[in-house]
Amino acid sequence: MVTHSNLHRQFLLEQEAISCGRQRLHESLNKLEEKSYASASVYGVASIREALPYLMEHIEITFGKLKNGQAGKFYKPIAEHINELEPLAIATILLKIVFDKVFTFDRNADLIVPMMTAIGGALESECKFRWYKREHPNIMSYIERVYFHEVTGTQQKLKITSEKFGERGIRWSAWSTKTKVALGRWGLTAVMESTGWFTVDKRKSRRKKYEYRVVATDDFNNKRNQLIKTAELFSGIPWPMLVEPDDWGYDEEDNIIYGGYLTNSLMRGHELTRRGNPTIKHGTIPITFINKLQKVKYRVNTHVLKTAECLKEKERVVGKFIPISPAFKPPRPPDAEEDAKKNLLWRRAMAESHTADRINFKKSVRTRTQLEAAEKFKEDDFYLCWSFDYRGRTYPIQAFLTPQDTDFGKSLLRFADESPVTDTADTWLAFQVATTFGLDKAPIIERLQWVDSNRDLITRVATDPITHLSEWEDVEEPWQFMAACHEYYHCCIKNDKDTTGLMVAVDATCSGLQILAGLAKDQSTAELVNVVPSKQPSDAYKAVAEKAKEFLPSYMHPWMTRSVCKRTVMTIPYNATKDSSRKYIREALKEASIEVQNEELTQIVNAVYDSMDCIVPGPMQVMRWIKKSVGEYIRNGGKYIEWETPSGFIVNQKRDVIETERMELQLLGRTSVRIPNGKQTPCPKRHKSSTAPNFIHSIDAAILHRSFTQFDEPFTVIHDSVLCRAGDMATLNQLVRETYASIFTEDCWLTKFAQAINASDPPPIVGTLNPEVVSNSTYFFC
Repeated sequence: MVTHSNLHRQFLLEQEAISCGRQRLHESLNKLEEKSYASASVYGVASIREALPYLMEHIEITFGKLKNGQAGKFYKPIAEHINELEPLAIATILLKIVFDKVFTFDRNADLIVPMMTAIGGALESECKFRWYKREHPNIMSYIERVYFHEVTGTQQKLKITSEKFGERGIRWSAWSTKTKVALGRWGLTAVMESTGWFTVDKRKSRRKKYEYRVVATDDFNNKRNQLIKTAELFSGIPWPMLVEPDDWGYDEEDNIIYGGYLTNSLMRGHELTRRGNPTIKHGTIPITFINKLQKVKYRVNTHVLKTAECLKEKERVVGKFIPISPAFKPPRPPDAEEDAKKNLLWRRAMAESHTADRINFKKSVRTRTQLEAAEKFKEDDFYLCWSFDYRGRTYPIQAFLTPQDTDFGKSLLRFADESPVTDTADTWLAFQVATTFGLDKAPIIERLQWVDSNRDLITRVATDPITHLSEWEDVEEPWQFMAACHEYYHCCIKNDKDTTGLMVAVDATCSGLQILAGLAKDQSTAELVNVVPSKQPSDAYKAVAEKAKEFLPSYMHPWMTRSVCKRTVMTIPYNATKDSSRKYIREALKEASIEVQNEELTQIVNAVYDSMDCIVPGPMQVMRWIKKSVGEYIRNGGKYIEWETPSGFIVNQKRDVIETERMELQLLGRTSVRIPNGKQTPCPKRHKSSTAPNFIHSIDAAILHRSFTQFDEPFTVIHDSVLCRAGDMATLNQLVRETYASIFTEDCWLTKFAQAINASDPPPIVGTLNPEVVSNSTYFFC
């Protein structure tokens, strides 16, 4: 029940979230400008992205004149020094230096001569590193591998590389100051002329001499201020809510009624459908589903939080829980002053230790934020705001204290409204313990037997997780396992707790193939992915691995296991390419200590694809038909693909041609630019690769939409996985199966899709499956 007190607290909380977010934004801006990194700020990134294509065009014109001998006074420095650099590389360097020098606290950085020198120096550094890599690739590779780390800065890389090459007597022929200034002058002029954002300001200094500074124009200062104001609108910290979020909906004129945060109806910072068409009106069922999801009440699992705080103090990393843990700092040897070698080794060890600290600090950000949020809400019940993606899947607007977080983040959550511990609840609590331990592919009976045989382990982990850390820190999902052990112990072993709020999760068995089996009504595929009832869970991954052996020489047969094929089988329904399948299979083989040649890997990938054609013919035919039909539709003038899912959600898929140029700079990292052409041309290739996976995702989302409109207990979702209380899982599991059966019995969704895209050929329906049989399939969701 919403009370006046809670409503008032929520308004204050949202005001605090907005205020804190704005404060953090400006602290970040100040820190970046103080360190001369304005190019990485919200306004710097957005402005550079906008300016790149225009500056590149300006540079390309200059290079064109160069070829014709018309580059004027800049002909010699450009021709001799940067003619081999790409326009994108030059443009990125120029804009970065100008933004960093103009918007900085260093009062002399924007003086015109130092800025031109800095531009020339940055261009030289890029050429210098390319020369090192081209002329001495092995040495450069060694330096990058041994001395460069994730947090190594640009200047540090320059210093290290120059030192290491110098030790080997290899030296770069440095550019003269005159050359750097000449190139800097040309580059600065190019930036000013192509953007109109900067100009040279002449003013008298204290010594009554004139100073020439590069400053932003009034137009750009207004643009910068607007970008910062826009960023402020979205900078609010997305904390959970203390009252039920506002409902989403539509008014009488079909305009969106904004839901979620109380302030969202005014600020409209969060849309109902992310990356979707805001003019589309979805059906009643998806809106009912998302509003019901927003009414679910949560609380922090204080046992997990207490354990986490203890491990934080001990600086122990457990899975995705990464606290700040300073690296060992070796003491300086007493004779370091006299022994240069010992001193050098100590300094190197200290440098590595400080590098490790910086990497750890960066990696610990998520954990620190998770703990901060849990500490803030540990005394309160709270709610989450949700929105759709354009396919109908739901995602929390909050970033932390959500079920779609890391293993540690998920373990911090439990349902606030608990249910009685019944015999059914006992079973599903045991199921959660075994599943998070790592038995997620075992038959349910084996999971329950494992729990029964390991009650002593569960008791130790539940009663003293710190002392017995070694017994749970390396399991599949350590934090959720620890939380499940605690709940199971108190509810089912010690029996001093008669209600449970633990979130129990079940997942689809190879969801993509389950959906495709229903679409094609393909009995053989349905049997492999547990749509059809069976005493033991079927294993599609193992079946594909066994079949693949028929296409391979005998010496490769031992390599073909379910783990080697699993990721490829999972992703083929989502249009995974053979290149990505090569990567997945190579990684799986490496984990099994098997090294293969490229030719052997090609054979294995082709064998898995051939096996899929034999094992799951219906889904493979459906995917090829979707690709072919969608490609024809777009080539015949279609601007986008649009279809209605079984829940009434409208999917609007746009895939336009985007001309993008990408490259990796030696010091500044990866850069890319989108070339504007003023047109929105649909891309058949992108539509063909996207439609099959998006169609599958939209169907699995529709199954959940329809299932939960009939379910009145607390629940939540992770993509196509469902979570509820242990006592409700049997009911929910049955409901999901019945919804699947209903959806694929009531209509032919491939035929409806064919009509939506004017397909020239009918869809490939196998027609051997009666979808109603899934109602009795124990392992459909487990």
